[in-house]
Amino acid sequence: MTMLFPDTLLFDKPLWMWGAFFGTVLLLLLFDLGLLNRRDREISVRQSLRLSAFYVSMGLAFGGFVWAELGAEAAQDYFTGFLIEKTLSLDNIFVISLVFSYFAVPRLYQYRVLFWGVLGVVVLRALLIGVGAHLVHHFEWVLYLFAAFLIFTGIKMLVQSEAEQDIANNFVLKAIKRRFRVTEELHGNRFFVRRLDPATGKHIRYLTPLFISLIVVECVDIVFALDSVPAIFAITTDEYIVYTSNVFAILGLRALYFALAAMLHRFDYLNYSLSAVLIFIGGKVFYPLISGGEKVSSALSLAITVGLLAAGVIYSLKKTSQDAPH
Repeated sequence: MTMLFPDTLLFDKPLWMWGAFFGTVLLLLLFDLGLLNRRDREISVRQSLRLSAFYVSMGLAFGGFVWAELGAEAAQDYFTGFLIEKTLSLDNIFVISLVFSYFAVPRLYQYRVLFWGVLGVVVLRALLIGVGAHLVHHFEWVLYLFAAFLIFTGIKMLVQSEAEQDIANNFVLKAIKRRFRVTEELHGNRFFVRRLDPATGKHIRYLTPLFISLIVVECVDIVFALDSVPAIFAITTDEYIVYTSNVFAILGLRALYFALAAMLHRFDYLNYSLSAVLIFIGGKVFYPLISGGEKVSSALSLAITVGLLAAGVIYSLKKTSQDAPH
């Protein structure tokens, strides 16, 4: 396969490596939608856990591919980014559950919204990472802005309690309702419906709450990308590692949602360890300025990230073991 495009590079990586990545993602999506979920159905917690384990194993397997092709350091950066993005997804899941509750989306149709949402995320993250890469490569000082933002975000997470989300007053939701016709009720799994306009006698397209929930979910990801994209660029500026680790972490988000949506209260203290990780990753960028050029190794970064997040998970599970489900 490498002989097909021996001299063709995209972001300093052979074109066949990008082809291997996108081919794997496409096969996973076709397998998921075409075989596992051809029809709308409710996903049980057990099925969710199995599918989540499958996606995690595929993400780790791709990390092995990165190790074989690019070396141990690149693979360690990949695993660090993958782990941080997975953990940041917990907050994403919490907000998505609020969106589904607000629009009264049954579990039967939630997977459809999440599937198309992930496809949108793959495209949006490519655009955001492309912009970030352009800025970092042309203005190196932007990396220090990313790092400072991560430190600020980490400190904010430590000292500020979680803000309550008000979906009804969401700016995007209000803008959509002002500009488009939206039905009050769901119409099965349909994103659009046509209704007769008594004034004109013509059928007019309406958006359904299911489609609006999809748009809000996409906007939620853009907001969370403001944390995750700077975090991965603070780990590495290799576009291939940045994008692949993000996408593989996101691919299993919709499967993970059904297992964790009812269990998020068990991770109440994980934000503290995640904030410590963000502060550490941001500080890692500034460390060479005070150490005479010495950098924190990728292996040490991965070890500290795993240790902090594992401590947060264990402490959360222990402290909430007697709590009733929310």
